[in-house]
Amino acid sequence: MEFRIADTFTDSLSKLNGDEQKAVKTTAFDMQMNPANPGLSFHKLDRAKDKNFWSIRVNRDIRIIVHKTESSLLLCYVDHHDKAYQWAERRKLETHPKTGAAQLVEVRELVREISVPQYITEKIPVQVASKPLLFDGLSDDELLGYGVPEEWLGDVHHANEDNVLELADHLPAEASEALLELATGGTPQSVVPSSKGFDPFEHPDAQRRFRIMKNVEELERALNYPWEKWTIFLHPAQREWVEKDYNGPARVSGSAGTGKTIVALHRAVHLARANPEARVLLTTFSEILANSLRIKLSRLISNEPRMGERLEVHAIDEIARRLYEMEFGAAELASAEMIRAFLEDASTVESTSFNLRFLETEWHDVVDAWQLESWESYRDIRRLGRKRRLAEKQRASLWAVFEQVRQRLYQEKLLTWPALFSRLSVRLAERVNPPFDFTVVDEAQDIGVAQLKFLATL
Repeated sequence: MEFRIADTFTDSLSKLNGDEQKAVKTTAFDMQMNPANPGLSFHKLDRAKDKNFWSIRVNRDIRIIVHKTESSLLLCYVDHHDKAYQWAERRKLETHPKTGAAQLVEVRELVREISVPQYITEKIPVQVASKPLLFDGLSDDELLGYGVPEEWLGDVHHANEDNVLELADHLPAEASEALLELATGGTPQSVVPSSKGFDPFEHPDAQRRFRIMKNVEELERALNYPWEKWTIFLHPAQREWVEKDYNGPARVSGSAGTGKTIVALHRAVHLARANPEARVLLTTFSEILANSLRIKLSRLISNEPRMGERLEVHAIDEIARRLYEMEFGAAELASAEMIRAFLEDASTVESTSFNLRFLETEWHDVVDAWQLESWESYRDIRRLGRKRRLAEKQRASLWAVFEQVRQRLYQEKLLTWPALFSRLSVRLAERVNPPFDFTVVDEAQDIGVAQLKFLATL
């Protein structure tokens, strides 16, 4: 019998108190070890639409809702007695008629609070929406292709901007994501239908919400970190980027919330597993984010602690400082206040017409970022992202200021962060054995020019 867990179970578990969670976990472990254990109190839910829903008694008040067939046992939900039963009575586990994916579908007629038009049995609307209908031009077949359950097609056809968000909350994730993309002018991809006889739990969209627990360690990890479920439930569409072979550097992009960080975590682990002697660096632009990555990574590899010896997580500035000190000794870095003072002093000497704010941004975004060391390099560089155009005469005036700042830094033996990265990159390029074999970068869009050059060298 296959033992599965649903993301709805980990969500509901996290809402119980500590003692209740401990009791639930003990019962879940017992269930996984021996589903036929006579000590497990199974109770069939006669009022549930899905006749395969059962409850399991954890204690006097807590109940686990499971979906039980001859071949599988699925942990679906856990809560106090009445709430657990109500959850089960409002849902059913179905195989979508077009996509073939297993879905937990809300029973439409039992959803009272949703503010969508109501229909009589012939699906003729009693109440017509006053605002434009968002999906009226789509056929049933098209909506089914996005994973919309059959019994919700009427509601989707009559959804408008007032109720689409509430409607989306009642639909499986693939359907709600597709509808929200359509509502905002996008064109989502239709779900690829499964072939006949295909296991509905093996469909990519089913795997984002259901997972087979192969052993006690996997179940323990899933139950211990319910808020980190996406380090456990990796969507197959994400897995493609995690396991793909690349011919060189590769970039994964996507909007917020699409799971790029989880892809980065799994990619780092995949590289460490696939290359047993390799050292892997997982990095991001801030120490706060690096700490968050460390926590997630420790949970992901909790049953493989030795992997952590070859897989390091650092903020990019921190790993650069550490490597720099190994090569050159301690670095004294100029603060932003120092640079501002140097620019102010130099602008007074040169009597430039540019204000201090412009001088600061030009220094940080162009001169220091690209580590320009001569008038010719500043004269010829393309100032990408800078809105104000500069004639050659203006650049010459500015370079006189920046050259003074560069000389001041040299005299006082100070480095800026881009200078540290630049000097370190030159040294690393000379090394036969690099410190790391692979680097995975999270939030790369927030990393500067000198940092990217350093990563390329690393």
